[in-house]
Amino acid sequence: MIKYLQQLFHPEDNDDDSSIKSFADNQHREEAYNKRNLGIRAVPLDKIIGSVGRYKDFNRQFRLKKDRPSARLKQVQKAFKNKISLPPITLYQIKNEYYVLDGNHRVSVAKKSDYEFIDAQITEFLPSKKTLENIIYREKTAFLEKTELPDTIVLTEVGQYARLLKQIDEHYDFLLNESDDRIDYYAAAIDWYKTIYKPLAAIIKNSRLDCHFPNRTKSDLYAYISIHQWEKGKKREYGIGIDQLIPKNMEEFRLKMEQLKDFKLPEMEHWISAFILIEVKVGKEYEVMERLHNLEDIREVHFVHGVFDLIAKMIMKRDLLSSDAEIIGQFVHKKVRQIRDVTKTQTLIPISSKEKNPILKSSS
Repeated sequence: MIKYLQQLFHPEDNDDDSSIKSFADNQHREEAYNKRNLGIRAVPLDKIIGSVGRYKDFNRQFRLKKDRPSARLKQVQKAFKNKISLPPITLYQIKNEYYVLDGNHRVSVAKKSDYEFIDAQITEFLPSKKTLENIIYREKTAFLEKTELPDTIVLTEVGQYARLLKQIDEHYDFLLNESDDRIDYYAAAIDWYKTIYKPLAAIIKNSRLDCHFPNRTKSDLYAYISIHQWEKGKKREYGIGIDQLIPKNMEEFRLKMEQLKDFKLPEMEHWISAFILIEVKVGKEYEVMERLHNLEDIREVHFVHGVFDLIAKMIMKRDLLSSDAEIIGQFVHKKVRQIRDVTKTQTLIPISSKEKNPILKSSS
């Protein structure tokens, strides 16, 4: 009976014979041999699914198998427990999957400790096998490398990223001609994303056009509409009023959206909130509370008992550049985790919320 209950509530313990993925196997399958250095980044732990050399030592939950030496694992566990800072791990990346070159035990302990991210030095291997998915992925990689935009534009047709690059190039030239100041290309790309791509994507969402094309992404529909409207100049009929919202010139559309966004597109900016669970060094709770309270977007900080020491509520405005998760993730990584004596964080993003007005006590 005890063994049955252990299998029921801890199924990972029974998966000891299975292994994490092998980098070499995937590299061979994808023909991913050309590489580039991406530097140090915060990587979601759930994206780390394999190892370069030790894939047989860990099971699919990245737990060390019972017949493997555990001395190194115990050292890492002790370092985590004592909140000793460890260097970034080293990862190989193939598309959206990561494989550990150095730091397998750190990944194992971090996953078991419910960490969300881990800092890593990343080398990306680009797939060269001639599949439709890989061709589009390489086009997307070139697009992101040139523009440095967030990875939120998902296209499913070959050649469409190049069409969007052409739009950015044209917008860059327009800004250069309109301004006496020198405009950076990356700034022009962000401006295109915020003032042209996002408004049209919002119109597509509001029109529920994407519901009629379940196999196409919102980015696909953006590309299709914008290319036909601004490159080919054809009159389109995309549902109620959408054609009237899109002038024949891309820059005219941008100016029109600047005038309309406060009235027609209220969802383009909104307030977002999240709760951050924070572990700090012993005896430093009140100091960290004060530093957190000084952050503009932190509205509440509470000292609590339990695994985590503090709970902070953040409320901030989402801009047009990133998704809610990206905005919150960047804030936690660049603001909260950089506070001295913070050793661990976990973020909770509400799916939906209900609030009551605070109770006001009348004075006697």
